Amino acid sequence: MRVGVLTGTGTYTLPGAGEGRLEKVITAHGDVPVTRLEVGGVEVLHVSRHGEGHKRLSNHVSHRANILALKHLGAEAITAVTVCGAVDPTVPLGSLLVFDDLHFLANRLSDGSLCTLYDEPGHPLRGHWIYEDPFSDGVRQALLAGCREAGVPARDGGCYGHVDGPRFNTRAEIRSLALAGVTAVSQTAGPETVLAGEAEIPYGLVGYATDYANGVRDEPTPVEELLRLIGASAEVFASVLAAAVPLLAQADLAPPGVIYRFE
Repeated sequence: MRVGVLTGTGTYTLPGAGEGRLEKVITAHGDVPVTRLEVGGVEVLHVSRHGEGHKRLSNHVSHRANILALKHLGAEAITAVTVCGAVDPTVPLGSLLVFDDLHFLANRLSDGSLCTLYDEPGHPLRGHWIYEDPFSDGVRQALLAGCREAGVPARDGGCYGHVDGPRFNTRAEIRSLALAGVTAVSQTAGPETVLAGEAEIPYGLVGYATDYANGVRDEPTPVEELLRLIGASAEVFASVLAAAVPLLAQADLAPPGVIYRFE
């Protein structure tokens, strides 16, 4: 089995998984460095969204290229991790959330174009992604089981809110997201969720709360604490992925929903 792993801020390699073999995958939307590793007998295709040294900010990440590269290499599921800002004040900092809903109203990529793989009229695979839940339940259950096995508490469910970045959000913006039921926000996983859905690859997302979003608490999270928790997130994610990835080989995996096509 092959599992794609997408990592973000603070996690540029997978600690404990060895160096692996780096290759460049050429796609219609750009070239993607992918590291092949083995985790618990499962082949892992690792993509670092931002790259070593955080060369790419959120507005530089080529989401279509990343998803197409994993599809080209035969990924049968994708697990993604993100550090995030808590919008729900009951979320403890340093805790995990395995999301089950998405708030991504803009549905646009960082260049302003619509977030879709089907940007050409007449494309043979064009269609509407129709679903009840945007995340694969099979991947979610593997991630939750991996959290339990790694001894890391995780909230089962929560609404992931995608924000554009690279700036952080105003108090008014966070208030509007809170009213919409958003649990936590970050700047990369909205397009991934949509594009993985269109590519019909089961996708799951786990977040690590590093701060309270603007205005959620009376006192803002100190930047020093934010940076400390970003640094701590890599080992936590590595332990969860080491436990969860092998479970995907026995999981009941299916992409959420259907693609309604016209041909």
